[in-house]
Amino acid sequence: MQVKRFFAADMRQAMKLVRDELGADAAIIGNRRIAGGVELTAALDYKLSALAPRVPNVELEEELRKTQSRIVSAQAELSLRGEGEADVSRQLFAGLPLTAAEPLIEPTFDEPPRPAAPAAPSMDQRAFDTMRFELNGLRELLEVQLGSLAWNQLQGSKPAQANLWRRLQRIGLSGPLSRDLLEQVAEIEEPRQAWRMLLAYLARMIATPEIEPLEEGGVIAMVGPAGMGKTTTLAKLAARYVLKYGAQNIALVSMDSFRIGAQEQLKTLGRILNVPVTHVAPGQSLGQTLEPLLRKRVVLVDTAGLQASDPALRLQLESLAGRGIKAKNYLVLATTSQKQVLTAAYHSYKRCGLAGCILTKLDETASLGEVLSLAISHELPVAYLTDGPRIPDDLHLPRRHQLVSRAVSVQMQEEPSEEAMADMFADIYHSPSKRVG
Repeated sequence: MQVKRFFAADMRQAMKLVRDELGADAAIIGNRRIAGGVELTAALDYKLSALAPRVPNVELEEELRKTQSRIVSAQAELSLRGEGEADVSRQLFAGLPLTAAEPLIEPTFDEPPRPAAPAAPSMDQRAFDTMRFELNGLRELLEVQLGSLAWNQLQGSKPAQANLWRRLQRIGLSGPLSRDLLEQVAEIEEPRQAWRMLLAYLARMIATPEIEPLEEGGVIAMVGPAGMGKTTTLAKLAARYVLKYGAQNIALVSMDSFRIGAQEQLKTLGRILNVPVTHVAPGQSLGQTLEPLLRKRVVLVDTAGLQASDPALRLQLESLAGRGIKAKNYLVLATTSQKQVLTAAYHSYKRCGLAGCILTKLDETASLGEVLSLAISHELPVAYLTDGPRIPDDLHLPRRHQLVSRAVSVQMQEEPSEEAMADMFADIYHSPSKRVG
């Protein structure tokens, strides 16, 4: 038996090190918190013969006894504080396996451990944080192992479904969305027909506005982090409107006083289009700035791309969400951004009330699955697409089936790794109410 310790910043990274070094058959026999991360102890060929007599492992049993006692104590403490981690600890000891190979040796107790007395509310915060970390670590460990088990089981029992899972991951769709799509075609046995129907269901899930925002008119604001293409998108929208209706009934407003050259860029656009440009002056509210412009049929607002931790972002979003403004705020998302960046952008800007999203840089992206998953899961209508620098030629209204076809055409060329598939299944198992296969 080969035993080795692994150190990483979190449980998932540690599990990746275990799989890379010892393979998928390695068993996790210990985990603990250390300075800067976690330590996992893993073993290869950690199996007991079914015919061999059981030999108690006193040291392991004692460690498991202590761990279970800590979990029980944590349950009592967390229930007192109204936290949700208590539910997690109950799930951890519901008979689920801890490894993708063999379950850990179950200790034999003369009598079940008695629940520890509820800790006093004045319990040392350090000890409480340690228990929270242990619970979260065990939960992550279970999620990783369950994901690996679920994926291996699906490949063995339903290879056609497993192949569809792989194809959806090549597009970049999220695990929960992939699961929902596969449930729609579970009864279709012919692979090509199942794939065509699956893409049709995906297209139906993408929402688009019934009326084009420019046609509907009003105050339209571009919001989102820096680098997503807000100002360029605003320029394309302004040019599209001017070419169709003229420059008399449109105005531009800039709330960006942070980026160097941002106001000058908008002034240049205004001169080219012969459209008035107004800047929100320091100390002036957005409502005061918009008041003389309300006679215009369309007012396009360019906002500053600020970090989520910047206090100015909260003030900016509160201005856009004001009752007197009635702005339709569109989250501008670059399709070249990573999943974490897209998710963070949504959660930072949703507080101003989002009417939908605008997808930019489609000509540069290597995957559309991540941004489509975000738009579908949060019910954000896709209002416009941009796929190049030309103004306004590279601005388009979305066509759902064309968008899905484009997502398929830019998918990854190589198959997703077994590790990536297992991690995706682990994300699905994050919620105990969700099942796969």
